[in-house]
Amino acid sequence: MTIKSLFLLCFLTVLNITNITSQEIHITPRPQKLIIKSGAFKINNETQIVFNESSKKIVKDLQNYFSKEFNITTKLTEYQNLKNNFLAFQIDESFTDEAYDLTISDNNIIICANTKRGWFYGLQTLKQICSFNAYYSKYEKYIEVKNLKIEDKPSFKWRAFMLDEARYFKGMEQVKMLLDEMAYLKMNVFHWHLVDDQGWRIEIKKYPKLTEIGSKRKSTQIGPLQWESPIQSAEPHEGFYTQEQIKEIINYAADRHITIVPEIEMPGHSTAAIASYSWLGTSKKEIEVPIKFGVGKDVYDVTNPRVYQFLTDVLDEVMALFPSKVIHIGGDEVKYNHWKASTSVLKYMTEKKLKTPADLQVYFTNSISKYLQSKGRRMMGWNEIMGHNLHHYQDKKDTETSQKLAKETIIHFWKGDVNLATTAASNGYEIVNSLHSYTYLDYKYKNLPLSKAYSFNPIPKGLDKNYHSKI
Repeated sequence: MTIKSLFLLCFLTVLNITNITSQEIHITPRPQKLIIKSGAFKINNETQIVFNESSKKIVKDLQNYFSKEFNITTKLTEYQNLKNNFLAFQIDESFTDEAYDLTISDNNIIICANTKRGWFYGLQTLKQICSFNAYYSKYEKYIEVKNLKIEDKPSFKWRAFMLDEARYFKGMEQVKMLLDEMAYLKMNVFHWHLVDDQGWRIEIKKYPKLTEIGSKRKSTQIGPLQWESPIQSAEPHEGFYTQEQIKEIINYAADRHITIVPEIEMPGHSTAAIASYSWLGTSKKEIEVPIKFGVGKDVYDVTNPRVYQFLTDVLDEVMALFPSKVIHIGGDEVKYNHWKASTSVLKYMTEKKLKTPADLQVYFTNSISKYLQSKGRRMMGWNEIMGHNLHHYQDKKDTETSQKLAKETIIHFWKGDVNLATTAASNGYEIVNSLHSYTYLDYKYKNLPLSKAYSFNPIPKGLDKNYHSKI
């Protein structure tokens, strides 16, 4: 298909608004219930948007949208009893927190919800209708939208996008752009991966070397062979966020009803931190921030009280910044050979009656969970924190554990047999399911086409309905 014919197809689709069915209304994610009705409503320069003190901010957002996208200057009014040609936001206390109704009729558009969050999601749906499902007359300056009724609420309370800036620093403007796109799709959690082997991206005032040293690397692995590539960029890569910048981004997200969950990796993926302070590592050797990807050169010595103090100090500054009740501690891909080679770590394990490295990791992780709980927070981590054996480089015996992970933990399932997630949910754990083969957007299209990603159901097939709410 040529570009010209593709444009014609798109143009005809927009013009054919009066013949569309509910399946042809382009709204992502698809609403729970959508009914198309006869007739249409025109938005033009005479259209009034009704507001009160509660809806003032969201009404201004809608007015700016019409002006920016369509050059239509709608009017604002506090008059509540208009008869026609108006848009209004109404309250219905019977609705759940994130639910909304959107009704378009011949005379008006009404968005009804119980909270500002519900109004906000209704607004995103209206924007998608206007941008992708309406007829727009540029010369007469009006948008014609089909009459319809939408009843909608999310199927899942955790709807997240993760950005890994430890590997590549993006910067504030790109993060804000992503938050805008998330809001448009009614996503509500921004999982911010700020710490890993290849970079430390968050200012910690008590430990300045984390950004002075840990936020910089001399070069970056590149090339078509990806993980096995011998090619280097030979260009330095660096960057981090000051605490003031992080506050600005948190506020920006909050305005879009998005919670930012920071990920501070421990006890593995810690090379950038150890390169900054060598005493954090198990080997105590001085190392550099890696210029290759993959799993790092060392892990935290979690048996050292000084290292534990460092980690709680870091978490204290993180919690002072982020209002999120959930703090992600990573916990994935810990290479146990570092601990197995340390006489002091082995001695500690004997004293604590910890038989395997997985026992040590769960024991350590539970201590972090207890610390976070004492601060009114909740721990989240990748599913290795349960002792799951997911990697070829791990000895199966090393990943066997008799330790029980704290029940308050949120398990972030990303790899392994789906039965691992089913078992965890059945045992009472809450699960965020982002199985990599369906959800990792850095994968090549041949491995993960859009159709496969969109078909993903986070609830495992074999999970009893009594536990569906755990997902």
